[in-house]
Amino acid sequence: MRLVLILCCCLSFNSFAQTKKKPNVLFIAIDDINDWVSPLDGNKQAITPNMDKFAKQGAMVFKNAVTAAPICGPSRSAMLSGFLPSTSGVYGNAQNMIYSDVVKKNATLPEYFSKNGYHTLANGKIFHKHAAAGGVDFGHWAFDEFARGRRYNNDVADKKYVTASKSGVINGRQDPSFKSKKSKLSWGPTVDTFEETVDYAVADWAKNQLQRDFDKPFFMGVGFIKPHLPWYVPKEFFDLYDLDKIKAPIVNEHDLDDILKANGKPDFQPSGEYKWIKKHGLEKEATRAYLANISFVDKCLGIVMDALEKSGHAENTIVVIWGDHGWHLGEKLRYLKNTLWSEAVKPPLFVRLPGMKKTLYCEEPVSLLDIYPTLVNLCNLPKKPNIEGHDFTSLLKNPKAKWDYPGVTVSVGGTSVMTKDWHYIQNLSGTEELYDVDKDQLEWNNLIHQKKYSALIKELKKWVPKTRQTPKKEHYDKPPKYVDADEDPTIKPTRNLKTLH
Repeated sequence: MRLVLILCCCLSFNSFAQTKKKPNVLFIAIDDINDWVSPLDGNKQAITPNMDKFAKQGAMVFKNAVTAAPICGPSRSAMLSGFLPSTSGVYGNAQNMIYSDVVKKNATLPEYFSKNGYHTLANGKIFHKHAAAGGVDFGHWAFDEFARGRRYNNDVADKKYVTASKSGVINGRQDPSFKSKKSKLSWGPTVDTFEETVDYAVADWAKNQLQRDFDKPFFMGVGFIKPHLPWYVPKEFFDLYDLDKIKAPIVNEHDLDDILKANGKPDFQPSGEYKWIKKHGLEKEATRAYLANISFVDKCLGIVMDALEKSGHAENTIVVIWGDHGWHLGEKLRYLKNTLWSEAVKPPLFVRLPGMKKTLYCEEPVSLLDIYPTLVNLCNLPKKPNIEGHDFTSLLKNPKAKWDYPGVTVSVGGTSVMTKDWHYIQNLSGTEELYDVDKDQLEWNNLIHQKKYSALIKELKKWVPKTRQTPKKEHYDKPPKYVDADEDPTIKPTRNLKTLH
């Protein structure tokens, strides 16, 4: 069966490669989504029929995709620029990539497609937004057309059912004992119907764009905001999950005890969110809320994919569906992102080439950073050798092809190096971690001090960046009504495609 699948993949790839017409690219970003989707089987409770359908109709499912950074802004900056945070100096959401020296000289992914004959357009969250000198930087400058489905549109929770730690509300009931200054979780059903939500507006926009005739090949970015906090989606998606039957992730209360500083004290503590959830016994509620948000964004994805299938573009469009990073739901004693453990560094990544008819799985640790050079190759654009990702076209031909690269993740706190079998973490605090990801998928047992792994650790350390670029200090205060504010018109004139590499 494996040989048949690989053969089918090779045949479809070869027929695609022989097509002289440049393919379109449908580039779909999903915010804060972990592996709790059916094709990845990260949580068997997840109801994601559209992701299932996409995979079953023909796609490469990367089971070990790795983000370049475990938080929104740096992850997107790395993937869209082609450079790790250690090169760009973008480690946190407060740092804007456009002030980075390397980004000033190089075209971002959509700009490179514009530079080489594509019409680029987007709606929703592709780049991370920042306050800028002349308004707000939404990443609008990187596209020929840019729409804003989130402008003047906000998904508001129904006060009768909302749960919010900062304001001290649980299931609509407010009590001073519920309040937590160290937690920022909130969830609940919206007052909006599905058709009134932000992500529906983005999906509907994409549906309409796919009905257009383009005089150039297109690169279309579609950015969904959920399951990013707050976990507010229509009630119908909460109703998909019976709270009494929900199973929260297994948690090891001593999970952090084997990551110790030189003084013998733990390097990490349970997060404020974890403590709040545990104090109020909300593990099942939080799990259901996250699952509801994933099912919601899955339905939005279905609108886009159905529109593509019914359009005249389906047979000549590459589809890339990616999450910017993962998310913890209690594992490692936190309900957060921005860690170097597997829950935060492994997002979904699915790729469909024209002609793919089978579900194929790749076990290799492909990085989101690798999408840029891969799309450049697949679309026959001039090579861009100075970016740091690696072209994984060979894996699309054959998921068992030789792959010599780990997935490297750089955060404000250190570096993660992920292979098929091992996960090495070097924290800037001085602590190190090593996990056998085959035998210990939950990463409960830190093997770093076992001498038999010293040679392995030495090899994995070679992938840790030798230097870390200092972040630029240029920063602007957020304007009132940040999400609804005007785009900064002064950025695009500085991005001369003729001079950008």
